[in-house]
Amino acid sequence: MTTRRLFTGRLFCTSLALSAAMAMAPSLATAQSKLKVAAIYTVPFEQQWVSRIHKALKAAEARGEIEYKASENVSNADYERVMREYATGGNQLIVGEAFAVEAAARKVAKDFPKTSFLLGSSGKPQAPNFSVFDNYIQEPAYLSGMIAGGMTKTNKIGMVGGFPIPEVNRLMHAFMAGAKETNPKVEFTITFINSWFDPPKAKEATFAMIDKGADVLYAERFGVSDAAKEKGKLAIGNVINTQDKYPDTVVASAIWHMEPSIDRALKLVKEGKFTAEDYGPYSMMKHKGSELAPLGTFEKKVPADIVAKVKAKEADILAGKFTVKVDDNQPKSTAK
Repeated sequence: MTTRRLFTGRLFCTSLALSAAMAMAPSLATAQSKLKVAAIYTVPFEQQWVSRIHKALKAAEARGEIEYKASENVSNADYERVMREYATGGNQLIVGEAFAVEAAARKVAKDFPKTSFLLGSSGKPQAPNFSVFDNYIQEPAYLSGMIAGGMTKTNKIGMVGGFPIPEVNRLMHAFMAGAKETNPKVEFTITFINSWFDPPKAKEATFAMIDKGADVLYAERFGVSDAAKEKGKLAIGNVINTQDKYPDTVVASAIWHMEPSIDRALKLVKEGKFTAEDYGPYSMMKHKGSELAPLGTFEKKVPADIVAKVKAKEADILAGKFTVKVDDNQPKSTAK
């Protein structure tokens, strides 16, 4: 009897141990399946372009898919060092922007062939592990231009950009083409502030344009909408929707959604299938990578005929009947 009880007791204990192990298994598996992802940004998290990448990664973190670390305000001179630290630290995917540090970023990618890199870049993918992306949101930029052309009373539109690089140039050209479609008489004044984040400088540039008669301003950078609000003029937003902060100023915005690109990269890294490719197309409307923001407070202020034209053009873009031209050349002012 004693031996039998002891044997039964051992079985019971073993069963308990197995049950406990099985109960813990899902959490252990979940912890092990989380990808380690790091991001490096040269500007603050709230800067509009970076905020969209950060938002998509934070969403993946909230879903429990990734462990996410990020550094903001990293200087160009320090970028390579931070990249190497994250790669050495075992991060499986590193996200960021390489526009001003192309050579250094690509060198790091070569030194860490087993790490996946997804960086904003005007250059081409670099095999085997350096993928590039850009905010190809020229389609909603065109639509927002159509609205701007219909809203200007002076036929003068001011445009303030960061740097004249392809990802900015193509959006400005698309916006200008859209404005010309609804208003062939419109003229443009264009200024680049040579900074990705300098709201006071963007504001001063906008004031100068307003003084010359611009009554609609294209806010590629922060600071433009503040100036427009102060002077009672209108603004068109870019990348994010700030109408909640400027309900009487921001008419429309071309919105960028980075989630399709980030979610694709995470899936491929998990599957061990990440390769060097161009993620640019995943920012386009057909992939839900961009959209024209709802008119919101301006829903009844934009002329009905302009709204109808914009809706028709949007349908044509989604149906593949109309393609917004991609022009990466630096745009020029047309105002006399």
